[in-house]
Amino acid sequence: MFVGIDAGTSVVKAAAFGAGGEILAVESVPVPLDMGDGRVEQDVETVYGAVERVVRALVAGLPAPPELAGLTGQGDGLWLVDAAARPVRPAISWLDGRATGLLTEWMAGGTAAEVWRATGSALFPGAPAPVLAWLDRHEPESLDAAATAAYCKDVIFQRFTGIRATDVSDASMPFLDPRTRAYHRGAIEACGLAHRAGLLAPVADPLPLGEAGPGGTGLPAGTPVAGGPFDLPACALGAGVTEPGDGLLIIGTTLACQVVVDRLELDAEPSGYHLATTRPGRWLRAMPAMVGTAALDWTLRTAGLRHDAMAGLLAESPPGAGGVKVLPYFAPSGERAPFVETRARAEFTGVSLETTRADLVRATCEGIAYAARHCLDTAGLTGELAVCGGGTRSEAWLQLFTDVLGRPVRVAAGEVGARGAVLAAAERLGTPLDTKEWTAAAARYEPDPVRAAFYAEGYADYLGRVAAARERWAAAA
Repeated sequence: MFVGIDAGTSVVKAAAFGAGGEILAVESVPVPLDMGDGRVEQDVETVYGAVERVVRALVAGLPAPPELAGLTGQGDGLWLVDAAARPVRPAISWLDGRATGLLTEWMAGGTAAEVWRATGSALFPGAPAPVLAWLDRHEPESLDAAATAAYCKDVIFQRFTGIRATDVSDASMPFLDPRTRAYHRGAIEACGLAHRAGLLAPVADPLPLGEAGPGGTGLPAGTPVAGGPFDLPACALGAGVTEPGDGLLIIGTTLACQVVVDRLELDAEPSGYHLATTRPGRWLRAMPAMVGTAALDWTLRTAGLRHDAMAGLLAESPPGAGGVKVLPYFAPSGERAPFVETRARAEFTGVSLETTRADLVRATCEGIAYAARHCLDTAGLTGELAVCGGGTRSEAWLQLFTDVLGRPVRVAAGEVGARGAVLAAAERLGTPLDTKEWTAAAARYEPDPVRAAFYAEGYADYLGRVAAARERWAAAA
């Protein structure tokens, strides 16, 4: 048996898998976000306590101790901890927008472009670099008190094993040189953070590996534990997306789009990331749009509707949503993929007195799906596409995605992030697993030719509306 632990933004999970990848048990618990005035934070001890709680409950129900455990979790943001991986302040989430003004300065002054050319990773307000620089300006005492400017799963790994380390995927955002797989000193200096470089955890390549200590983890002492990769590349592994040209769409809080590539494109417009993978010479061209299911949640909540009404609402409103169109840039910190624009905001157009609540919901779903196609096209998708995330629970919305994308999709097997964490841990430990069996599709969807043709025209219109909006946002700067 194998255990995968996934510390997400809103839910912490632990899953147990059998030798063939079958799910034996899952434990989960929600974790809150503290939000207000552009601030989005999490209590580190609450998150860690949730991890210990789900792991302890999971292991208690297993007939034998697990052979290994793999960790993954949310990326970006900043988790400031002391030498014992205890928090010196609340964790700053990747959703946080307080560094927006600083990033605007960096974009205007060329710093963001310089970092992109060095690392292949674009900056946005919730990325570690601007958050670190913002704290250096406004809250230096927190940085002075910290031993590590960590990532979520690395805090958990250190608390489990006592080892201070990160992996190449988390380090890719944004200080890793994708060619050398080590920190790029020039990128750190460009951000004015050379004097804080000691806060960056050592990069373990291959993955960090240790053993669970006695007590306080939920795992039996001595259980091998691998740290990383973080949730985006872990999901790619769990979905079997490992060959150049193949892609993964995660329909979650964010709309995370990734394509495996075997070459770097550092001369393109800065957007998304080049995430180093466990295989040197291969990267994930990641385009994690800021808002996915969160945009739909807002529309449903505002319209006084429930998620269980989705199928009926999408059936009630025809393709095109009665002329209602949505640009789905709902995040208060703007957008980061497939372009970076801190001033980006959502737009509803074509609304009239005849517009129904179903039209608003369908238009939102269509806008999110167009954004996914925009990200995947920009990332260079040419091969097979897998899909996972909470949005896949709606068969009607998943079919809409398939029609908008105009290509077949395969639904990844359950608990894909935890599954990927286990596969990465097994590879690190040399434990043989049948990856094809572990990543077999749970279902497949085919696009309807008529609807796909309709949405191809709608996508061209969407791109035009995005271009026009970007001109307006730039003019308002």
